[in-house]
Amino acid sequence: MKKITIAVDGYSSCGKSTMAKALARKLGYIYIDTGAMYRAVTLFCMDNGILQGDKADTERLEKELDKIQIEFKTLPGESTPLVYLNGKCVEKEIRSMQVSEKVSIISAIPSVREAMVKLQRRMGDRKGVIMDGRDIGTTVFPDAELKIFVTASPEIRARRRLDELSAKGSSVTYEEVLRNVQERDYMDCHRAVSPLRKADDAITLDNSEMTIGQQDEWLMAQYRKATAKNR
Repeated sequence: MKKITIAVDGYSSCGKSTMAKALARKLGYIYIDTGAMYRAVTLFCMDNGILQGDKADTERLEKELDKIQIEFKTLPGESTPLVYLNGKCVEKEIRSMQVSEKVSIISAIPSVREAMVKLQRRMGDRKGVIMDGRDIGTTVFPDAELKIFVTASPEIRARRRLDELSAKGSSVTYEEVLRNVQERDYMDCHRAVSPLRKADDAITLDNSEMTIGQQDEWLMAQYRKATAKNR
């Protein structure tokens, strides 16, 4: 069967990465978490004093961008790729609440988005890839054969995110997580470069009340329709 490019966009904490990973495993496709790439850049900025509070030294960051090496590596016996920043696995660090609170600041910087989009296109220049993020179907791969736009209510997304953080031992409150979700929604939708929006030809998936099984079944149905059109 002919392989296609699948773009999964949508709001934060909708479970985009989890669904995209599962679909990639099922199809034998390559999975790329673009949100993790922006989180890695944010972690680099935090660790190197480029980000102070809510202000980023964009001039310095632009000079440092070529020093930021981001890779996805799948370890033996594992099915999910891990994120490496300059040779170090940072999977745990980039998922922290501290990074979550700052990632929208860094991802809104034009030079960062330009660099990441170029890298994403190189990673996915061959078909058989599933990429999730905020602007995959609109900017990175506007010609993707299948585009999914994922949404859910802020309250449900905050609860899911809180459960995820609590399972990792993080002591944050529901109110803190909900505020972070709402702030990220606003920043993602209102940034000047590649704002979050549904592509005209994307299919909306509201998974607020769906089980994982129902979601997986829905995704496979969309995949079969897309591949049938592109034989």
